[in-house]
Amino acid sequence: MGIRLLGSTKGRLAILIAALLAMPVAAAAQDDPRVIPPPRAQKKLPEAPSKLPKVPADRTRGLDFLFGALKAAPDEDSARHVEARIWALWLQTPSDTAALLMMRAKTAVDAQNIDVALKLLDSVIKLRPDYVEAWNRRATLYYLKSDYVRSLEDLQQVLVREPRHFGALAGIGMIMQDLGDNKRALDAFRKALAVDPFLEKVPDMVKQLSEKVEGRDI
Repeated sequence: MGIRLLGSTKGRLAILIAALLAMPVAAAAQDDPRVIPPPRAQKKLPEAPSKLPKVPADRTRGLDFLFGALKAAPDEDSARHVEARIWALWLQTPSDTAALLMMRAKTAVDAQNIDVALKLLDSVIKLRPDYVEAWNRRATLYYLKSDYVRSLEDLQQVLVREPRHFGALAGIGMIMQDLGDNKRALDAFRKALAVDPFLEKVPDMVKQLSEKVEGRDI
């Protein structure tokens, strides 16, 4: 069932959309308009692969190098390997407590206890507000619950901390698609591709949305 956006909540959503889509990628990504359309089947935001390679300890330099390698990747297989290394760095945390809570949150999600997982992620964010992946995981869960306002709020927090987060940028695109806003969806997906040209399924989405928004080339 959709969520009704009335009064200040609708305004918050509009502000969040504008703020998120105004972010530069290099630096960072209807019958009743009050009603959000029902979610699509099998909703899923981009997430980390199940197996991740080890990465060097120098996180900042490692990410800069990997993002450069991602844009220059010669093929999809190479890009997937680099993506996995980036996810591995995003998932790192110096806090053993945060790491444990993240593991418990994943276990809760696997058991379809979404509300429990959300509470665990709330605790992680309170403990480590600088931990990008905790915000991203919580945004994903809010999206699965069709709570687009909170999902966008968390995605904004992700991009403030990591403007190159291709998963968050793609997530915004998916939310915009669910809202029926193809223009903003296209903008978000293009920003995601500017970071990761081989992002799974996104090139096809960009092609389809380009035809809808801009028309076919003559």
